[in-house]
Amino acid sequence: MESNPTLVQAQMAVRAAQGKWLQAGLYPNPAALYVGDEIGNEGLSGFQGGGLRQEIVTHDKLRLRRAAASREIQEARHALEAQQWRVLNDVRAGYYEVLVAQKRVEVNEQLVRVSEQAQKITERLRAAGEVNEADVLQAKIEYESARLERDEAMIRQRAAWRQLAAVLGRPDMEPRPLRGDLEAELPAFQWQEILTELLFQSPEVARARAAVERARCELARQCAERWPNFEVALVGKYDAATQFGVADVGVSLPLPLFNRNQGNIAKAQADYLAAQEEVRRVELELHDRLARAFERYDIARRRVEAYAKTILPQAEKSLRLVRVGYEEGEQGYLALLTAQRTLFRVSLEYLANLQELWAQSVALRGMLLRGGLQAIAQGQ
Repeated sequence: MESNPTLVQAQMAVRAAQGKWLQAGLYPNPAALYVGDEIGNEGLSGFQGGGLRQEIVTHDKLRLRRAAASREIQEARHALEAQQWRVLNDVRAGYYEVLVAQKRVEVNEQLVRVSEQAQKITERLRAAGEVNEADVLQAKIEYESARLERDEAMIRQRAAWRQLAAVLGRPDMEPRPLRGDLEAELPAFQWQEILTELLFQSPEVARARAAVERARCELARQCAERWPNFEVALVGKYDAATQFGVADVGVSLPLPLFNRNQGNIAKAQADYLAAQEEVRRVELELHDRLARAFERYDIARRRVEAYAKTILPQAEKSLRLVRVGYEEGEQGYLALLTAQRTLFRVSLEYLANLQELWAQSVALRGMLLRGGLQAIAQGQ
């Protein structure tokens, strides 16, 4: 919240809208006039004087302008809220991604240990003449492959940390272990509850509704613009010939014969209707995005539960049984290798589903907003 630059941009958009509101309600400045008439007549300076001219704003136009500008401030504030959600969601998702990456390193280190033990067992059995040289070579290959997988997992962990640090706005932050339990208090959501909360609290919907109000105020302002402003002028002059002071009063009123602001009114009407439909479009888009996110969440949760309760314990038990059988000569190396690979694959799939579960949970809790480093669109 302190270092991400997009939040500063969104805050400046709010400040810019506030400046526009201030400017929209300011009354036109008066104009100073200099008047010189009949200069040189009978060799005299004629009429010399000065005065003021002022535009008079009619039909409450300044209030209507500020009403429209105030809705732009609301839009900018909702855009700021949406960007705050995007940043928070990216940080939260990045946190879980780093946690999963840490667990992947642990799983790969476990596989290295298992592969190393299998290699030692195979070498001992080879010395006893119970297995052949091919089994020993295969065990060495599996051990080296496990080490390579562990190194790759460590690289992915560093990359996940760097991505998280970038979203935080602190790219130089040194990597450190993150605390957290991926399996504790797994999130549970109900479709209807999430949908209702999303439609009522989404800053995207709120911004679209503020845009409707802005378009309505703009339509009212454009209708008021049909009635032109007029100007008044007051001039004081001195007559050099008679040595008397005189005053002139003038009024200038445009006649709306041809231009009655018809085009701007038609545009404002179209913009108002389009803004109303934009609310509906945003609601439907959120419904569509929620459907996809909830589907991924629901699948991931079911998979996590199945892996945690059944698949992963069975894979661990299978490896223990096969390892004992292999040491006693009752199982071949192929069975041990298959059990090892199965446990490794199942463990990584379990972690992948955990990451997907938490990522979709962040999206569901966070109004489906992501993109904490995307440039702020013009007008936000």
